[in-house]
Amino acid sequence: MQIQFLGAADTVTGSKYLVTSNAARVLVDCGLFQGLKTLRLRNRAALPLPPSSLSAVVLTHAHLDHSGYLPLLVKNGFRGPIHCTPATYELCRLLLPDSGRLQEEDADYANRHGFSKHAPALPLYTEADALHCLRQFRTIELERRFELVGGLQAEFATAGHILGAAFVTLHEGARRTVFSGDVGRLHDPVMSPPQALSACDHLVIESTYGDRTHPAIDPLDELEPVVNRTLQRGGVLVVPSFAVGRAQLLLYCIHRLKEAGRIPRDVPVYLNSPMAMDVTDLYLRFPGAHRLDEAQTRAMCRTAHYVTSVEESKALNRTRRPMILIAGSGMATGGRVVHHLKAFAPDERNTILLVGYQAAGTRGAALLAGAKDIRIHGADVPVRAEVAALSTMSAHADRDELLQWIGQLPEPPRCTFVTHGEPTAQDALRQRIERQLGWKVHVPSHLETVDLDMPA
Repeated sequence: MQIQFLGAADTVTGSKYLVTSNAARVLVDCGLFQGLKTLRLRNRAALPLPPSSLSAVVLTHAHLDHSGYLPLLVKNGFRGPIHCTPATYELCRLLLPDSGRLQEEDADYANRHGFSKHAPALPLYTEADALHCLRQFRTIELERRFELVGGLQAEFATAGHILGAAFVTLHEGARRTVFSGDVGRLHDPVMSPPQALSACDHLVIESTYGDRTHPAIDPLDELEPVVNRTLQRGGVLVVPSFAVGRAQLLLYCIHRLKEAGRIPRDVPVYLNSPMAMDVTDLYLRFPGAHRLDEAQTRAMCRTAHYVTSVEESKALNRTRRPMILIAGSGMATGGRVVHHLKAFAPDERNTILLVGYQAAGTRGAALLAGAKDIRIHGADVPVRAEVAALSTMSAHADRDELLQWIGQLPEPPRCTFVTHGEPTAQDALRQRIERQLGWKVHVPSHLETVDLDMPA
């Protein structure tokens, strides 16, 4: 068996792991590269194999850096099944067509306003491409081993992180290879913790926060002062948010703060992300995938007014009364939040609140670094608003949580591969695993192939 690292090596995005076993070729995850232009250009480059030669895809979860390349894979000839959990499929039904639609809208906007270097600007794939690829999805329940091809089997187990997220164990005879996907928090307010790992021969582990720990602060205690000082200035709190996971955690925390009287109960809250609205409703359909009971879930769903039209979204940009405005996307790379940043970033009364990981090269990362202006639609927009960041709302396990999770293994894997992190995070986690657990660890490079049959 061999693994070739087609993504998430030397970077925190674009997860793709090509597993070759005898005559079978299986892709574990199929994500888009995001962030820096040099990474995004990889989305346009051909894969080092014909997509038609793949037997199957196994998907850990629905975030676009793990699933967003699927429409292009199918467009370019992949005809096999795409295996995932039921909740992951429901999320992909929302995320992938939305991704194609946004790419079409962005290309159209660039062409109409003439700020693209390409003539014409073209989407990577369309909404129709995304809808077409959904036909190849096959849902598998957690903890049920299923056949992939040629004696290669797979099994999903809960990873926390977001609805439906799973880590994957590939079984080939007695050999077990685990792909962590993205590992959730051990004590997340909304999501269940990751299941315990069982013994494995090889482990591929993410390292998004492999070089740091999350502070031991209640997210309500961190969110409350940011909301109150913005409202006291008469400002608008603009929150770029991922539609899956982060938006729902924000709504739950805002509900809790209002319920306790810690922020004004009458402050209007808007959720301006059609996809996030649909995702929020999925929490009622999958009660076993998170910690909330039915009453808590319904209260979370009722916290915000859902913005359902472009006209209403534009009207919010003309509003100058205090409010909380949550909109996609989480790193401010696209979506409706970009238009809100244009409207509200220049006003010092307002606050831009970053609540998740900001990959290098994104507007969110620039804001976090203190940029005085940000480039939007071909123009520089001044940033006079306060920029704040929450450190407690990450959906990723930190360094210590990752070590605690993998430390449950009864014996060391033959080799542990550290992926899906910035280079400093990957190397920091490598050193921690080597020193603390005494395991053999390797940090693969982009497109590197490793032979799992080589001596440890």
